[in-house]
Amino acid sequence: MVWDILIGVLIAVAATWIVLIIGLAVVRPKGSLLTEALRILPDLLRLLRRLAADRTLPRGVRIRLGLLLAYLAFPIDLIPDFIPILGYADDAIVVTFVLRGVVRRASLEAVRRHWPGSDDGFITLCRLTGLTGDH
Repeated sequence: MVWDILIGVLIAVAATWIVLIIGLAVVRPKGSLLTEALRILPDLLRLLRRLAADRTLPRGVRIRLGLLLAYLAFPIDLIPDFIPILGYADDAIVVTFVLRGVVRRASLEAVRRHWPGSDDGFITLCRLTGLTGDH
């Protein structure tokens, strides 16, 4: 009985993981978007840290950002990095979802205020994440 439950759970986890890989393969960044994401990565990490430390932002936003930073620092990913393209794209997709949530709750202006990079880098960030507003 216990083995049946354990095997069922393992099959469910494996099936979920396979669906995740297929989903990421479908929505992965195309062409130069992944290259652009890697180019602004240092500024993006500083942005996340600054936003997480901003006490004027709602607590839920700061908690989400802290969890995102922990996820990015954790050496084990949803999709291992040795899988071409998808290995790095999963991190970009998770960051995109969190940043969209931050903008909905805190505003694009808060993200702009804390952006440590160039104006071109911010425009790239907005394009990569689908954020809109005055930039």
